[in-house]
Amino acid sequence: MSKSLYIAEKPSVAREFAKALKIQGRNGDGYIESSDAVVTWCVGHLVTMSYPEAYDPSLKRWSLETLPFLPKEFKYEVIDGVKKQFEIVKNLLNREDIDTIYVCTDSGREGEYIYRLVDQMAQVGDKKKKKRVWIDSQTEEEILRGIQEAKDLSEYDHLSDAAYLRAKEDYLMGINFSRLLTLKYGPSISNYLHTKWTVLSVGRVMTCVLGMVVRREREIRAFVKTPFYRVLSKLDIRGKEVEAEWRAVEGSKYYQTPALYKENGFKEEKDAKALVDMLKKITPQQAVIENIEKKKEKKNPPLLFNLAELQNECSRRFKLSPDETLRVVQELYEKKLVTYPRTDARVLSTAVAKEIHKNIAGLGNVAAVAGYAAEVLQEGSYKNIARTRYVNDKQITDHYAIIPTGQGIGALRSLNPTAARIYEVIARRFLSIFYPAAEYQKISLKTGMDSEHFFASFKVLINEGYLKVAGMDKERKKEDVPEEEVDLDKHFLEILKSLKKGMTLPVTDIFIKEGETTPPKRYNSGSMILAMENAGQFIEDEELRAMIKGSGIGTSATRAEILKKLVTIKYLALNKKTQIITPTQLGEMVYDVVDNSLRPLLNPDLTASWEKGLSYVAEGSITPKEYMDKLERFVTVRIENVRYLNNQWALRGKYDQIAVYYQKNKAEKTKKKSD
Repeated sequence: MSKSLYIAEKPSVAREFAKALKIQGRNGDGYIESSDAVVTWCVGHLVTMSYPEAYDPSLKRWSLETLPFLPKEFKYEVIDGVKKQFEIVKNLLNREDIDTIYVCTDSGREGEYIYRLVDQMAQVGDKKKKKRVWIDSQTEEEILRGIQEAKDLSEYDHLSDAAYLRAKEDYLMGINFSRLLTLKYGPSISNYLHTKWTVLSVGRVMTCVLGMVVRREREIRAFVKTPFYRVLSKLDIRGKEVEAEWRAVEGSKYYQTPALYKENGFKEEKDAKALVDMLKKITPQQAVIENIEKKKEKKNPPLLFNLAELQNECSRRFKLSPDETLRVVQELYEKKLVTYPRTDARVLSTAVAKEIHKNIAGLGNVAAVAGYAAEVLQEGSYKNIARTRYVNDKQITDHYAIIPTGQGIGALRSLNPTAARIYEVIARRFLSIFYPAAEYQKISLKTGMDSEHFFASFKVLINEGYLKVAGMDKERKKEDVPEEEVDLDKHFLEILKSLKKGMTLPVTDIFIKEGETTPPKRYNSGSMILAMENAGQFIEDEELRAMIKGSGIGTSATRAEILKKLVTIKYLALNKKTQIITPTQLGEMVYDVVDNSLRPLLNPDLTASWEKGLSYVAEGSITPKEYMDKLERFVTVRIENVRYLNNQWALRGKYDQIAVYYQKNKAEKTKKKSD
């Protein structure tokens, strides 16, 4: 009797498939089997690309003479630690009684690559029927749907091509450029740092990320704070004092004069003091309301979480690193609590929107959000969600946004506090899209004293709308509500609304407030992930920026791992408490080496355009050969350029500049400790 084989990416996922398929047969070593089906699993990657020495033992020794290394046929090998499971999977794939193979690895480029490598190494060939299961969650209903609607594996050949090319690209750039720069510059860096040896690790994505961090740090370092001086007045509005800001608008004595820092401040304190002295001589001390604007503003619920947005949110709220957030949300996915996490989409599909009431109903069993779920169902607001910006099939490639499934609720009891909080964040963001916009009453005043003008604006929350569900209790007031609302109540709002043009308001004080310009902010782990996702914003060329929109640097599945690697190899430092990212001295030295030899690797336009090329391959717009030809040309030309560079002395000067900063920084830290 012929059987079907189901191959998952992990043992835990395989168990869910076995449960959904009601496979209760014997448990073999590395598989589960019944009378008509077998379920087995990989353990992540079982196969990897071979190192150069597998092609030729002499290539184990690094030498400039052997570069570029561009094999015509790539070699692969089984990973040492998982050889036993590979043999089990290989034997099952080739068993005579297996006639249909259901590929159930994660639904994405990486999952496709994991299976295709196993299939290739096991030499399965075309003698068996192969079907691809593509699912968005691990609920029983979704698993069964995925199996029933499974397409021929061949329909995913373009995606497979892109997966292979991505690996070849990272391999060729990593092997060639790391060897090249290590051989040419490693000895001088080791000599400078007094270390035994230095390997320079570079890559298509990681070097670009290093560049973003170093450039930002150097902007901060070079930043010179500039003081400026604002003039403010205190207005008495029915017994309540409020501040109004002076601005040099048309009609002002200072309009467009060189004394101004900006419209609302002076470069020098003496000019601000002269204005204050002049205004204080005006009698009586009162301001005339020259204009008053009253309007309502709406703030819509944000789009749903994709992985990058969730990583940023968890970095901000809980100070979690991106790889930790991914680990937790992957756990939630495997416990059936949320949908597939490695997604770039922030919207739902039309098909999911039709059944969304099931997800909402399931949340009725989650104490933290049960009341909101019940309210959404009672109001029926979910019925129109397909006609909103939260549903858009065109904005979805592989998977829709991360949302709670409404199932697996029993697993909540076994979650650690961090996982429970992340689940609640996802659930609240999901439920908030079924609530109306938050409404604000905004009132803006323009007042005059002689020819000078002061401005004040007030924003009062008059209808919470989605804000009541979106926040996290105490955090909501602190993080989701603008500062202007804190001291304003509904009674004062009515007073403000009663004000009319031409009314006068007593001025109780006019004073100077000193400020200073602030440097750019350092990246934290969450904002770094978002910057990688939105790499197009750093590209000056408008046409290229438009071309790579939505591609970014890396993928949702790899960004956290890239950041983690840069920290592991000590090019970047991550403060675990604040999640702030800074470069190390070594990281800056590597940056300068790349900047003076392989500069394109530091630029988002190169890395993002390669990623865009992979998406073209996945779509079938260009062939794998076209992509490989371009890649090999790039590697060859860059190696030849670097081979003949003579820039060691210039780099030595840059190392000295970097060292001065780190020595000074170290001395300051030592002094703080001793104090």
